[in-house]
Amino acid sequence: MAVIVRYVNARGQVIERFLGIEKISDTTSYSLKRALDVMLSSHGLSVSRLRGQGYDGASNMRGEFHGLQRRILDENPYAFYIHCFAHQLQLVVVSVAKSCSSVFDFFHISTLIVNTVNASCKRRDQLAQQHHANLVNKLDSGEIFSGRGKNQETILARPGDTRWGSHHKTLCCILHMWDAVLEVLEIVSDDATNGKKKYTASGLLKQIESFEYVLILHLMIRLLRKTNDLSQCL
Repeated sequence: MAVIVRYVNARGQVIERFLGIEKISDTTSYSLKRALDVMLSSHGLSVSRLRGQGYDGASNMRGEFHGLQRRILDENPYAFYIHCFAHQLQLVVVSVAKSCSSVFDFFHISTLIVNTVNASCKRRDQLAQQHHANLVNKLDSGEIFSGRGKNQETILARPGDTRWGSHHKTLCCILHMWDAVLEVLEIVSDDATNGKKKYTASGLLKQIESFEYVLILHLMIRLLRKTNDLSQCL
């Protein structure tokens, strides 16, 4: 459990500080409350002085009757609970995206692509090697340029509805590693002995190279870049 405190200093400025991480073996609201009390007391702080609390949407945290917020409110009714705005924004974006069939299919295909090229250590190594070879070729041809912070190693991570900005990051990685992703899918399609994996990779190749997929990819990257910036601010 990560704990962050926000307070007002003597100048009236709002300051936010990371307090620490506590290992939790039992994630019940009772255990969370007990661990929080210990951490606060070790820094000379008290729940009685809290004037606000905020978490994500997990029921053991925000539960109105048995969650951590309720246990704190029972002790201090002035510690008003606010659902994390960044988490709410992420859930709203995902919910709206799923209401459009084309976008819903797009994210489903994107997840299948990530799962297929990351299905084993061998495929992850192939992806990394192909991407590295493509970068070297582009550097040699002058298509891209070297420099500090440029052309860093990139991995494809599966997006998650509760991991903020993960959809934007995954789509950017797919675009950045486009050639390598295609080459790995072609390898799986040609060499896989498992019929299901072979046909899945072949089908994904057709999907990823379609005009509709490429159009939605660029559209969603532009859209999610805006919401990701807002999420980071929140």
